[in-house]
Amino acid sequence: MTTTAVITGSGLYTPLDSIDNAALAASFNAWVDMENGRHARAIEAGEREPLLHSSPEFIVKASGIHSRHVLDAQGILDPERMRPRLPQRSNDEPSLQCEMGLAAAGEALQNAGVEAQELDMVIVACSNLERPYPAVAVELQAALGAGGHAFDMNVACSSATFAIDIAANAIRAGNARRVLVVNPEICSAHLNFRDRDSHFIFGDACTALVIEASDLATMPGAFEIRGTRLVTRFSNAIRNNAGFLNRVTDTDPLAEDKLFVQEGRRVFKEVCPMVAALITDHLAGFDLKGSDLSRLWLHQANRHMNDMIARRVLGSVPDETQAPIILDRYANTSSCGSIIAFHLNRDDLSVDDLGVVCSFGAGYSAGNVILCKR
Repeated sequence: MTTTAVITGSGLYTPLDSIDNAALAASFNAWVDMENGRHARAIEAGEREPLLHSSPEFIVKASGIHSRHVLDAQGILDPERMRPRLPQRSNDEPSLQCEMGLAAAGEALQNAGVEAQELDMVIVACSNLERPYPAVAVELQAALGAGGHAFDMNVACSSATFAIDIAANAIRAGNARRVLVVNPEICSAHLNFRDRDSHFIFGDACTALVIEASDLATMPGAFEIRGTRLVTRFSNAIRNNAGFLNRVTDTDPLAEDKLFVQEGRRVFKEVCPMVAALITDHLAGFDLKGSDLSRLWLHQANRHMNDMIARRVLGSVPDETQAPIILDRYANTSSCGSIIAFHLNRDDLSVDDLGVVCSFGAGYSAGNVILCKR
């Protein structure tokens, strides 16, 4: 008999610092003015194009984002720095991602009515890890006092849904009974705040989910994982070339390609149909269609992408109850986005209501999870 996996708790860590579009654009524009001043002669001679200003209106039109939470606003808004200031911690201190994970995991465990020592698997899944080893997941496991085993994984913005798939399969196979999935995203550290086309995209956050075998669940309001489906398709349209080989290939560790880069229009054109097909095909495998869904918890990268995908899946223009948007105030938090949407927009559903958690991003990668309220 196959064991059913259920999500019994979710948690969210939101950094205290927040930057609205006006402050972000003002910082960017101050840097632009400095750069154009440094290169005034070349610009006047037609040898160099002047850099263009940003604006709150431009940001909202391009993305639907109005503000974002970050770990350090001061460093980002300093035109001379334009990146967060996060001092290096000693090896004896908790790492930053472990600290974020503890906050989100604490809420998820409390919601699930589960003690940390009852866990037998911890997965830390995010788009960028602060070090190669030891695994942040093993550090978090020790800090929590969890049992079993732990490991890190990265599938960019799809890391959370891929981790849900791993957790659910481990429970179905009898290899785990209680799993914690944590997504500590420090996106501001790999964003180029001097790129007009993307300086506004990302924010920081951490999410956590407790996933259990259904016979262990004690708290009301669990969500049964009816099915998971994953897809990957290689593309260079979203890329980050930072890595340990940079020092041996003698490449500049501060070069722009060592940060987030993307071809935005190409991503929109290629990813939207791929994701819509993933969701509809997955639903069809359960004799379901978009109109059967009460909720779409989509990846929160861009409002236009979410609206297009939701229209294709649901067959109509969705309202924000059907397909909730949180990127307006959180921006793109990579793997956290769809989980934040789930965490903040799930309690109003009724028993047997169906929903989909779907994430998509670099790779390309996309993961879809069909949930049913119990």
